[in-house]
Amino acid sequence: MFALVDANSFYCSAEQVFRPDWRGKPVIVLSNNDGCVVAANRQAKAAGVPKFVPYFQIKDLCQKKGVIALSSNYELYGDLSAKMMQIIGRFSPEQHIYSIDESFLSFAHCYPAIPCLEAQGQRIRRAVWKEARLPVCVGIGATLTLSKVANHAAKKLAGYNGVCVLDNESKRLAVLHQLEAGDVWGIGRKITKKLALMNIHSALDLANMPAGLARKQFSIEVERTVRELNGQVCKQWDEARADKKQIFSTRSVGERITDIEALQQALCKHAAIAATKARQQGSSCKSMLVFASNSPYDERPQSFKTVVHFPYPTDSTIELSAAVSKVIPKLFRPGVRYYKVGVGLIDLASTTNAQLDLFSGSTSNPKLMLTYDDINQRYGTDTLFLAAQGAEQKWSMRRDLLTKQYTTKWGCVPQIRC
Repeated sequence: MFALVDANSFYCSAEQVFRPDWRGKPVIVLSNNDGCVVAANRQAKAAGVPKFVPYFQIKDLCQKKGVIALSSNYELYGDLSAKMMQIIGRFSPEQHIYSIDESFLSFAHCYPAIPCLEAQGQRIRRAVWKEARLPVCVGIGATLTLSKVANHAAKKLAGYNGVCVLDNESKRLAVLHQLEAGDVWGIGRKITKKLALMNIHSALDLANMPAGLARKQFSIEVERTVRELNGQVCKQWDEARADKKQIFSTRSVGERITDIEALQQALCKHAAIAATKARQQGSSCKSMLVFASNSPYDERPQSFKTVVHFPYPTDSTIELSAAVSKVIPKLFRPGVRYYKVGVGLIDLASTTNAQLDLFSGSTSNPKLMLTYDDINQRYGTDTLFLAAQGAEQKWSMRRDLLTKQYTTKWGCVPQIRC
């Protein structure tokens, strides 16, 4: 048996942890630069706030309905997610963290010792709420896909009280009958439309589809989904994730960039982020893509890019930033109001199993970068940074509605007077 533990409207719930006066009120969280609605709790949806729409279009509606709009507080979300996953991990020897708010548990080696799976799910819910103040739902099924289905039922269908266990045939059929095919994990919009043309509308219709036909009409992944809906284990989480073949750091800026110095600072910042990610997975960069553009909605959309090749693979923030600084004149054009910039490490090689050169060696300094990463990990991001990134980053992401970073910043730690 597998369990999927998923937080309810995680971003919004995380914002309410240290603001109990917001519980039960409509809350939405916005994307980078306070652009679009990326999260909305149940109360906000009931007030008529749709997701993935620009905030300026619904700002008046939010004020009229009393909806609390907030900027994305990634530092808070990341820390609360780590705490939630640690709590969930206590309930099984095998855990797979699927996303920032979802975690799979396997009861394969401990299921006989659990007298009641539904009671176990309620214990997980109570533990997460008591220790992290985050509401979660638990779905339990014989396969990963059925656990996803059960979790969806625990959230959306009445009568489950946050926990749904599909441990017999009657429960499985009843839940699949109430869900649409598009609600099944791995079934996207295009597949859903094609399934509708085949008169397959519910999840139960999909489960009754011949597995061979699913593979012939769609793919082997859809066939596996069909088999999993019928209780046959076909999917497993990867014990070891493969290293990324490319690493990108890109973002739209909070304030348009119009001078070459600010453009250099922004791109060096992204080079540092990408270099840190590369070092974390033990990779070095052979080629780097540097790009910058204005908004596609501008009167004259313009984009510029260039590729930098290194004579020896490097993971050094210093070398990557120096390379970015050299190519800035190729990207900058006077009069262009840059909106999106980024850096991509597009040709990665293993740092551990690097091919050495007899006549030229690496100029990167692994010990320096190790110290650099250790200090930033211990004392916070950008405790140490290169001067090329600039001290006053006016172009940085705009978060005008940002709440306090209660768990990661000393100045934001809640004060209690007694």
